[in-house]
Formats: sequence, C-alpha cells, structure tokens
Amino acid sequence: MSAPKFFAGVIEGFYGAPWTQAERAQLFAWMGAGGLNTYVYAPKDDLKHRALWRETYTDTEAEVFATNLAACRARGIDFVYALSPGLDFRYGDARDAEALRHRCAQLLALGCEHFALLFDDLPEAPAATDGCPRGSLASEQCAVASALFRWLRERRADAWLAFCPTPYCGRMAARGLGGADYLETVGRELAPEIEVFWTGPEIISREVSVAHAREVAAVLRRPPLLWDNLLANDYDGRRFFCGPLAGRPAALRGAVRGLLINPNCELPLNVAPLHTLARYAAAPAEGKWDARAAYLAALRAWWPGFATVGAGAPLAWEEFVLFCDCFYLPHEDGAEAEEFFRQLRTAMAARPAEAVRRRVVRLRDFCARLTELRDRALFHALSRRAWELREELDLLDRFLAATTPTVASDFHLPGTYRGGFVPRLQRLLAPRADGNFAPP
Repeated sequence: MSAPKFFAGVIEGFYGAPWTQAERAQLFAWMGAGGLNTYVYAPKDDLKHRALWRETYTDTEAEVFATNLAACRARGIDFVYALSPGLDFRYGDARDAEALRHRCAQLLALGCEHFALLFDDLPEAPAATDGCPRGSLASEQCAVASALFRWLRERRADAWLAFCPTPYCGRMAARGLGGADYLETVGRELAPEIEVFWTGPEIISREVSVAHAREVAAVLRRPPLLWDNLLANDYDGRRFFCGPLAGRPAALRGAVRGLLINPNCELPLNVAPLHTLARYAAAPAEGKWDARAAYLAALRAWWPGFATVGAGAPLAWEEFVLFCDCFYLPHEDGAEAEEFFRQLRTAMAARPAEAVRRRVVRLRDFCARLTELRDRALFHALSRRAWELREELDLLDRFLAATTPTVASDFHLPGTYRGGFVPRLQRLLAPRADGNFAPP
C-alpha cells in the first residue's frame, strides 16, 4: 500500500483583497512548476466565503470557480473549496445545514471534490453550551462536519473534507477557547476521514517540532494538517516575508498530513516562499533541513524578476540579499540584516563610521532604484515597504555623518515622518521581552 499523500501547497486564507484571476493563474503556474499539489480557496474577505456564506454564487461567479478548477486540474493541483460559516451558524437548524449542502452542491456540479469547513477566528467563541443543543460547541461542529462529509461521499466516492477547529493552535487550546475538552471531543466525534487544520503552538509559530505534532495527533486521533502562517503578512501591512520555512525540520513531514502556507497578501512577494516550500516538500525526511541554503537558492530564482529599465547598472546581488534579509521572517531577521544592524548600533556610538555609512548608502540606493523595476506589479507590491526602509536609512546616514549628538533633516519632520494616530497609540504601551506590555 502506498504512503498517504503529503499535502503541500498554498492557502489563500488571508484577510484583505482576494487575489485576482490573473494572480491565481500565475500562482497555479508557479505551483505546478514546483510540484506543489494543493490550493485552498479561503479568502477571509470574500463576502460569500464568510460573512454571506448562505448566499449562492451567481452564474458569473460560478464560472470563475470552473476556470480555477480546470487550471488546477491541468497542473495536478487539488482545488479545495473552503467555507467559513462560524460567525453566525445556527447549530441544530436544518436550514443552515441545507445552506451548507447547497453551496457544496454548486461546487460539486463544477467538478470540485475537495472541501474545507472552517470554524476559526470567531470574535467571541461561544461558551460550551451557548446555542448548542448538544451542550458542546465541539460536538455541534463535529456533527455538522461529519454529516456534510457523509453527504459529500454519497455524491462523490473520493470527496475529501478538512475541518478547522475554533482553537487551532496550542495557545488557544491551553486557554480553553471553545469550551473544556474541545480538541479531545474533536478527536472522538469527528469522522476519522476528515483532516484537521492546525497552526502549531501559536497562530504564527516560530517552530513546529515533531514532538508537538505528535502530541496534537494523539489528541485529535489523526496527524494534523498544518495551516502555516509563518509567511502571512495580513496582520502587519508594513512588512512582508520572503524567508524560508525555518523551525520546521524535514522529519516533521512524517508527523503531519501536509504543510500549506498562508502567504503574503501580495502575490508577487511569494516567489521565494513558494520555491522554499517546494524544496522543503522534496527534501529527504531523514536529512537536516538547511532552511538558509534553501532560502538563498529561492532568492536566485527570484532575482531575474528584479531586472531594471534604462541604461544604469543592474541592481547588486549583495544588496538584494540584504534587502530580503530585512524582510525575512516574523520572529527573526536574516543573517545579513542582523549583522548590518549590529554594525549600525556600534557605529552610532563611535562615529565617524565610513565603512558602515557606505553600506547604508548602498542599501538606501537599492531601495530607491526599485522604482526602475520592469515588473511593475512587483514594484507596486514592494514600494511602500522599500520607501519606509529608505527613509530610515537616509536619516541614519545623516546621523552617522554628523559630529553633533542630534541631527536635523528637512525630509524627516514631525507630523509627516513616523506620524499619525496609530503610531501615537503604539507609544503608549511598549512590548517587553516576556511578551507583556507596559507604559514605557
């Protein structure tokens, strides 16, 4: 008997504008070239995915799904249609159960056989007995999912269903989100053929160990399917992440059903993450996963996209790596950025610092020259982040060049520089190393 399929691919599961059809076509081409096999349609801000989940698709909308299904099928990619009814689902109400089936029937008619039912990100997860005829939120959700799965299997022998629990990471489970023994109930009552999404110890997990995955599998009575938010940026529009799948050993693949990344909202910024995921999925399970080496190889694949117009010299590879290291991963900067920061901090206390200033100027000019990129979609995705980095580097260069303890700049004035109401709010509470916040 062959080994179970390892699901490797992408979840379009972020908050913000869903990808366009042209962007999805590009995504499927990248995924097919990299051997990735699973795409999950779950954009949080598609109204009919979440807020208006009871409304059926128009003929025009259905045709869009038919196009995506055909594009995935041509590349050997499983198209998974996800529905997120948890905001206002009425447990025990036959009309809502019928609404779920009706939506799935639309997709079945288009040729979809892979589905997901999501009960994540509920603003106020109900208590164990609120609105639950069975007396347990987990029991209600398991009953809904299991009944839907049986209904799907009656119509398609190979139908597949994944389920996202209300507590979908270790921290949520530890604080009892969804009621006592929620995950234990899922393990007992959810149909065993249904996959269960899990994000790791945290929503955005720095590490997901084999031991953690096995502990979760013991409770769920099945290996989890990782919904990996390591490279998501919808919670912080100032950043993007092009780093590797660090903190996930190759052996983890033997303890989970698959790894699906929920990536940057801006599709052009996901070239390196997709390359890294493809290498991770193909890496020997018994070997050591060298995340940094995979990342540098992925940057080589992305590098041609940074071709510029005009007669000027091409952008420099060294500054490209440093720039990407500045937007590495949520919990860490890349090695070149870490070293650059250390040099800057030292130089600020021991001016003059001409060698460090030269590096500042080179990276600042790299950011400025991104305006020359031929790939305008890539430039537009990068521009606000590159502008912010350029502004900070310009101010640091002025400080390093000065001989006074303070420096003035006509380009960095109060109100217009680091201004706005949100930054004012951010200065009221400062994060501490232990994760708590307190007035500075």
